[in-house]
Amino acid sequence: MAGHSKWANIQHRKGRQDEKRGKVWTRVIREIMVAARTGGGDLSANPRLRLAVDKAKAANMPADTIKRNIDKATGNLEGVSYEEIRYEGYGIGGAAIIVDTMTDNRVRTVAEVRHAFSKHGGNMGTEGSVSFQFKHCGQLIFAPGTSEDKVMEVALEAGAEDVITDEDGAIEVLTAFGDFESVKNALEAAGLQPEVAEVTMRAENTIELAGEDAAKMQKLLDVLEDLDDVQEVYHNAAL
Repeated sequence: MAGHSKWANIQHRKGRQDEKRGKVWTRVIREIMVAARTGGGDLSANPRLRLAVDKAKAANMPADTIKRNIDKATGNLEGVSYEEIRYEGYGIGGAAIIVDTMTDNRVRTVAEVRHAFSKHGGNMGTEGSVSFQFKHCGQLIFAPGTSEDKVMEVALEAGAEDVITDEDGAIEVLTAFGDFESVKNALEAAGLQPEVAEVTMRAENTIELAGEDAAKMQKLLDVLEDLDDVQEVYHNAAL
């Protein structure tokens, strides 16, 4: 099954993350703390915490920093308490945007997100206004040149829902939320290392934006991603 090109967007996102390594650490620490607080500090019994720790290791975070933040979240050390809040809205051309935040100050966060939308051509929506256009799922993306046959064989055998080859040759594996970890482990055991492996909100349909509209949308996304309390920004724009 063919899909839209995601590779350029992935490389752009990875480049921005590399530029802002400190910010990546901050986001991962918050994710570790919330995952540990809600599901406990035992990695073997907490899939969300395992995923957060994998992200931390990928960002070269020291093991003692990871452990310290798990201890903070589970009450072994004093720490800040974060809550998760999701905002929804529209960008350029009616493109749908989901903004996931973790914050210790709800009033500050909503003001910053609303300001970013309104200043850069978007509109904040109400809860549920765009999320129905996205699917909560596991996503693994392999670089162009990876064996499509091998990815498909291993992924489907492990319980993946779909394998999509994008027009630029990147291969996307989609899983149910609960099957993400087992499919990821099976692919890695077969020597297939994904460039991206995450639980995400994946757009069911995309809106094509080009030229000035694409530039404006990218600016809005960049501003939202740069907000201190923002963890993830999902959208359905094909730029």
